[in-house]
This record gives sequence, structure tokens and C-alpha cells, in this order.
Amino acid sequence: MWKQQIEDFCKSLNLDTIGFVRCRRFEELIEFYEQRKEKNLQNEFEEKDIEKRINPMLTMESGKTIISIAFPYYHKGEYQENGFSIYTKRLDYHKVVKSYLAQICGFIEGLGGKAEGFVDSNALPERYIAYLAGVGFLGKNNMLITKKYGSYVFLGEVITDLEIDLEDERSYKEISNFTECGECNRCFNECPTNSINKTKVNPNICLSYLTQKKELSNQEISLLKGNVFGCDFCQLKCPYNEEIITNVLSDFQTLDYMNEDIDIFATMDNKFFKDKISNTSCGWRGKNVIKRNALIRMHQDEKDIASYRGDSSYINGYIDQIKKVTN
Repeated sequence: MWKQQIEDFCKSLNLDTIGFVRCRRFEELIEFYEQRKEKNLQNEFEEKDIEKRINPMLTMESGKTIISIAFPYYHKGEYQENGFSIYTKRLDYHKVVKSYLAQICGFIEGLGGKAEGFVDSNALPERYIAYLAGVGFLGKNNMLITKKYGSYVFLGEVITDLEIDLEDERSYKEISNFTECGECNRCFNECPTNSINKTKVNPNICLSYLTQKKELSNQEISLLKGNVFGCDFCQLKCPYNEEIITNVLSDFQTLDYMNEDIDIFATMDNKFFKDKISNTSCGWRGKNVIKRNALIRMHQDEKDIASYRGDSSYINGYIDQIKKVTN
């Protein structure tokens, strides 16, 4: 009964891709995370404590059920390529998703249960949970892909102490079969850094990750390929993103100023950043990293960046480094 009521409430919010899994210690993930640690594949944004990654009851001790929810964000006809990933061109999804999760938690509390909502910046293995819950499947590009919205979704979770009757979960053994991708290797072919390929996944050279790093080596600068924040190469060519339902949640409409020419971001001051960029999903990283990446793109487009000196010692240092990489 609870399951149907929660599903109906989510649908009233225009959220129709949800699933449920038992809140438990995901012991089957221990070897995966240990191998990542041994191979030095963890990055600065990742939770290093394996127990925290695999045990959601450390997040909510009384948890019995995890609800996984997909939030579609793609709005058709509003995208212009200027170095910013599609997901960054709208309001910060952390805030938007949290507002939806707060409503869902409130509904569950009205049913007599306790509930807590989570989005992205936590230790939960959210893509794995979404996979187990039947929200989507894990593609060869390591992204969660849904039937209706492709990979253009944000994920959120609600942990509740309500013990909801569930059907059999998918198994861990199925996760690496990639049966939904079949023989398709488009994402491998599109990845500029070979971060994803037939033999392994190395997130530390993913362009999306590189655009978020505060410090870049000369080699990493040369790899950016015009990306200012995030990367969509594998998504743009994925067959599952060709015929998707779009324009679902008005909260994720594209912000017009995020389609501006790149020089706007290379010259932005603190006011522009505070009024505009800080409200988006890339704003958390701060002004200077975005300006640096914009300057890298401009230099790759053979535009003079020497006149952009004077903003800060950070930017001045990178102008010299950027010019050395290709000169």
C-alpha cells in the first residue's frame, strides 16, 4: 500500500521513473571499491571510506527502504554548444532536487514514517542503487540510462524507515553485462581522452572531471577540447538519447545566459558570477576555475588571451601556462 501511495505522489510531481530497494549493506561492492583504491582511480570528490560507500545505514540508522528517483532535465531546442555541459545550463540541481525530495519526505512522514532525502554530494552509490531499483541500466559510458529520458537525468534518493514490500532486486552479477548496450561502442569512440574503453574505465581522465580540477597539468590543459565545465561527448552520440521525452520539469529550463559566447565567461566579474553562475550546477566550483577553462578554450580557438591578465594571480599564472602548452 505504501509503495503505490508514494509512487502516485511522485507522479503528481511529474516524477514517473522511480524504484525501491531494501536498505542494506551492499557487501557485493567491497571488491569494486577496493580495486578502485588499489588502482588509484579515486578522485578528490569521492568518499574514500569504503564502509560509508557500501552501508547506507550509516547515513540513516533506522532505514529500511531506499527510494531512487530520476529527475529528467533535458529541454529540447534550448541548447547551444559553448563549452558548458547540458546539465550546467540550468538552476543548480542540488537545490532543485532537494526541494522535490523535501516534498516526498513530507508525504512519507504523513504516512507515519521517517524519511531523509539525498542528492549527489553524499556517500551513497546512487547509480548502483538506481540500477537495482530498476530505474535504469548502467551503460558502457558508466552512466545511468533510463528508457524515457536516456542519460539526461539527475538522481535523488529517499531513505525511509517504512518497510515496503519489494519485488526481487536485480543482481550485482548482471551489472557488468551491458545487455542493453549490445554491440554498440559509440561512447568509446567519442571519448576524447579514452577515459571509457573496452577494457577499463578511468574517471580521473574524464573531461568532466578535468574541468572541475583546481590545478591542471600541461597535458590536462591540452586534453580539454574546448570544454569549460562538464562533458557531453558520450551522451550526444548515445542511441538511447536520440528519442527521449524532454521538457518535463519546468525547474530545469535552460538559462539563456548560459548559452552566451565564451568571452562573457572569460571576462566575468564577481557580480556576474554571484548573480548568474553561482545559481547553476557549476557555480559551486567558483569563478576562477570557470574563467580559466574559458581562456583555455579561447586560446585553442586561436584568440589572444594576453589581454585578460590582471584578474588574479591564479588567472595570470594560467595564462602563461596555457600559452606554453601550444606555443
